[in-house]
Amino acid sequence: MKAVVFHGVGDIRLDEVPDPQVQEPTDAVVRLTASAICGTDLHFVRGTMAGVKPGTILGHEAVGVVEEVGDEVRNLVPGQRVVIPSTLGCGFCSYCRAGYFAQCDTLVPGGTAFYGGPEAAGAIDGLQAEKARVPYAHVNLVALPDEVNDDQALLISDIYPTAYFGAKLAEIGDGDVVAVFGCGPVGIFAILSAFQEGATRVLAVDRHPDRLEMARRQGAEVIDFSREDPIDAISTLTGGIGPDRVIDAVGVDAERPHEGPAAGRSETPAEQFDAEQQQVAPEQNPQGDSWHPGDAPSMALRWAVRSVAKAGTIAIIGVYPPEHEFFPIGEAMQKNLTVKMGNCNHRRYIPELIGMVRSGKVDPSRVLTQVEAVTSAIDAYEAFDQRQPGWMKVELEPTA
Repeated sequence: MKAVVFHGVGDIRLDEVPDPQVQEPTDAVVRLTASAICGTDLHFVRGTMAGVKPGTILGHEAVGVVEEVGDEVRNLVPGQRVVIPSTLGCGFCSYCRAGYFAQCDTLVPGGTAFYGGPEAAGAIDGLQAEKARVPYAHVNLVALPDEVNDDQALLISDIYPTAYFGAKLAEIGDGDVVAVFGCGPVGIFAILSAFQEGATRVLAVDRHPDRLEMARRQGAEVIDFSREDPIDAISTLTGGIGPDRVIDAVGVDAERPHEGPAAGRSETPAEQFDAEQQQVAPEQNPQGDSWHPGDAPSMALRWAVRSVAKAGTIAIIGVYPPEHEFFPIGEAMQKNLTVKMGNCNHRRYIPELIGMVRSGKVDPSRVLTQVEAVTSAIDAYEAFDQRQPGWMKVELEPTA
C-alpha cells in the first residue's frame, strides 16, 4: 500500500509499504477512507520534536471502515465505519479508567501513545496510508452513525477534541473573556469551544490573514501581531484587565513578530529565542521555504502569561517537546495564575462530540480547506508547512 513515510528531518516520502496485519487478538485493521495532515506532523519534519524512527508512517487523524478484527475485539465487526482517536489507551489501566487515555500506562508508561510519532510515543505506525493496524481496537475505534460523514468525523479524530479539551482545561465559564493564541485548525476549534463553554468574548491572535478571517467568522475579535502589539491590543480591548482565560494553541513552532510595534518590544531578546530554537531543534534540515522550525519557541507562552488577567487560567494544548524548558514561571507566580496543560484524552470526548455533530449543533467540516489524493501528500505537506493562504486543514484521500 502507499503511505507517507518519515525518513529523517526534512525528508518524507510517499512509499510502498506492506499492508498491516492483525498481530494481537485485540487488534483491528482499518481500511482508511480519509486522513489528514496536522501541525504535530510538521514538528517531526522541522526537527522540533525528535525521536521518530526512519521508516515510521506518519499521521494520527483518520476515518475508515473496519476490515478485520482480532478474536478479543467484541464490539466491532468488519464493514463498520469508525473514527480513530489520535491518542491510544488500553481501556483497563487505572489512567484509562479515570478518563486519562492519553496517559495509558499499558502502552507507554509515563507518556502518551499516539500514531505516527517518536519512539517515546510508542513508535506506532501512523494513519497517512491506505490501511492501518489499530491496537486495543475495542477502545481505540469509535463507531460512526450514518448522520456523521467522513469529513466531519475526520475533524473529531484529533483537532476538535483537542480544542474542546483546551477549553475545559482553561475552566471557561459563563461571561468569561478568552484569548486564543494561534488561529490554525486547533485554534479555530478552541474559539468554537470557548463559546460553547460560555465565553462572552474571544480574542484571537495570529498574523496570517486567512486564519484571522476564519477566526472572525467564528465570532472572535482578531488581533494581527504583525500590525499591532498583541499585549497592548488585548489590554485595550479588556479595559486594562486582561482576559480571564487564555488558550495556547500554537506550541513549539511559534513565530516572533518581525514587523510592526510588537517587533520592537524587548522583554525577550532575539538572542534568547535563537538559543531556544537551537535547544529544541538541534537537528534541522530546511529546504528552500520548507521545514523551517518556528523562530520563537516560547513566544506564545510568554504572551499568554503577560496578557492574562491576574488570578487567570492558562491552558496549553499546543505541542511542546520534553527539550522545551522555557516558561516564564516567575511572571506566572507573581500574577497568581493557574496553568494547566497536556495531551488530549481523545477517547473521552469523541462520543460527546459525535453526538453534537449528529444533532446538527456543530459542523466541524467547515474548517477543511483542501482535499488532496494521498499521491499528492508531499506537495500538500509543503504547502501546509509554508502556511500558504487557504491551506488551513488538509484532508488526504487514501483511496483516491
